Amino acid sequence: MAGTKNHEYHILEPDPWPLIGAFSALALTGGAIMWFHKNPYGVPVMLAGLAMVLVTMYNWWANTVREAHEGHHTPVVQLHLRYGMILFIASEVMFFLGWFWAFYSAALFPSAVDAVGGQWPPKGIEVLNPFGFPLLNTLILLCSGTTVTWAHHSLLQGDRKGLKLGLLLTIILGLIFSCIQAYEYIHAPFDFKGNIYGATFFMATGFHGFHVIVGTIFLIVCLIRANRGDFTPRQHFGFEAAAWYWHFVDVVWLFLFVSIYVWGGWGAPMHG
Repeated sequence: MAGTKNHEYHILEPDPWPLIGAFSALALTGGAIMWFHKNPYGVPVMLAGLAMVLVTMYNWWANTVREAHEGHHTPVVQLHLRYGMILFIASEVMFFLGWFWAFYSAALFPSAVDAVGGQWPPKGIEVLNPFGFPLLNTLILLCSGTTVTWAHHSLLQGDRKGLKLGLLLTIILGLIFSCIQAYEYIHAPFDFKGNIYGATFFMATGFHGFHVIVGTIFLIVCLIRANRGDFTPRQHFGFEAAAWYWHFVDVVWLFLFVSIYVWGGWGAPMHG
């Protein structure tokens, strides 16, 4: 019979959200550039673009969830969704690699950059004690990796109470991490501008902090969906993607802690 589906792939219906999302992203970035150049219309355009990006994200992902409930996410489709998440995380690895590269370039060859002054950390820089709040945050993220894994295994075993509790604990730990990092930033003995140490430190750790916030929101959405009964042991890609993202955030922090806090500040006077 013509039009009969004889494959496991999900052919999407025409959808306006990719086009809306593209123009929303254009408005967001264009408005930000206008704002940087002190254009009076920059902020309104940027905020309108941001609002539309959020609306697009909500509706596009809602469509994906609906398609899963309708049975369109066959094993083949789920496999391809996993490939997509893996590629996304790989792109994030490359993003952080750039910040690590900037930090190590200045730290390993301080005499090659005039702004460094021939030594690392640059003269006059007082660094944060890595075995204070940074170590505490390391332990918090390691514990959060354990709780999200517990939630995953609970889901696979059909233990919905364990799933919800593991997600809740992971979210709480993520929020505690963000609060401690905010306190650390407020009391940092160096500024973002004026020295390459502060610039590379805040860019690398700041973007990681942003990823922690995004991951926490990701897990909050998963907790809401878990309370609605969305996930099953056989079909739970949304939760699996969030867990993968959270583990990625954990691993990046371990490299940041060792590279920037411990090794990168070695020999400099410590604050606090």
